[in-house]
Amino acid sequence: MPWHPPSVRPFRTRYVAVKTLPESRIGGETASMSAPALTPSALHGIAARGPLSDGIIRRLTGDDVDDLGVRAEAALATSEDVVHDDDIQLALFVLYASSYGSLPELDPALEWDPALIATRGILEQAFERALRATVPTPELPEPTVDAVGRALFALAEADTGPSLSRYVAKKATEEQMHEFFMQRSVYTLREADPHSWAIPRLTGRAKAALVEIQSDEYGGGRPDRVHATIFARAMRGAGLDDTYGGYVDDVPAVTLASLNTMSMFGLNRRLLGAIVGHLAAFEMTSSIPNRLYADGLRRLGFTEDVTDYFDEHVEADAVHEQIAARDLAGSLAEDHPELLPDIMFGASACLTVDGWAAGHMLDSWTRGESSLRQRDPR
Repeated sequence: MPWHPPSVRPFRTRYVAVKTLPESRIGGETASMSAPALTPSALHGIAARGPLSDGIIRRLTGDDVDDLGVRAEAALATSEDVVHDDDIQLALFVLYASSYGSLPELDPALEWDPALIATRGILEQAFERALRATVPTPELPEPTVDAVGRALFALAEADTGPSLSRYVAKKATEEQMHEFFMQRSVYTLREADPHSWAIPRLTGRAKAALVEIQSDEYGGGRPDRVHATIFARAMRGAGLDDTYGGYVDDVPAVTLASLNTMSMFGLNRRLLGAIVGHLAAFEMTSSIPNRLYADGLRRLGFTEDVTDYFDEHVEADAVHEQIAARDLAGSLAEDHPELLPDIMFGASACLTVDGWAAGHMLDSWTRGESSLRQRDPR
């Protein structure tokens, strides 16, 4: 028998002004959820996308679900594409959210629940295998600071992914920019957190470099300049809900896969090289796109409280890219040459997976369609 979600809402774009938000999103449009374990108060209004994510949400919110491994294996057996599979990517997102503490409804006592950890391992094995099979493998440089730095810059410059930022600068509509914020909120309201998992696993030059970058990401001691906080302010300025997870229901699997990639790299110590490479590529391809995003927002008449986040990154990431490529990734490769393949893999994975997510938005908009996830009416 096919799985049916407890509640399926008709697709609609939700550009809800903050001042009009109800006291809680949970009791509104998700109030019709009928499955006992997925009550409206279960998970921030986030609905399961299949039996696997249904079981994980239920388990992490206190229900007794004892067949998670079976569900995971079944989901993988029937999936045509792990990266674009809604049920699998939402399941990973919720499992990682338990460790981040980003969704307070998830029971913290279950973070290290053996069944949940085993299920995460099953899914991660398949997800990593899919990435390694599809992400282009860069040529390995010599394991020196200079050689690795040059190789990473060459990799970033050779990236021919879709230019979402140029589209935003010249063509995007106000409605599309609302979608852009909704899509980006899944990571950016938790900006920098996935890469911070690497700090205790590094030593020496690489550790100092990562802490220098992350210090800026977290505002340099100024709470109002924490990048996630600035982005939340931008969302409010654009008339959107800045609650973390508020738009998870609306984003496709590939958007979740972008965050899940860095979460998997960051949370697994064996993938230290990959998360370092991911951050290097992330910083090296950020400055110019953010300038173009800011240009597009100004063209549409958005005010400084909305553009501030992007303006901040134009200068900050121009500095960070040098630190990330040489002092972080280059130093790590020089001190631990055995990590060099994963450093380059992580960088390529960042460019590739983020390119898939950006390409989805760009392709949707050029067809005159919404980039948000569409669901059939009940």
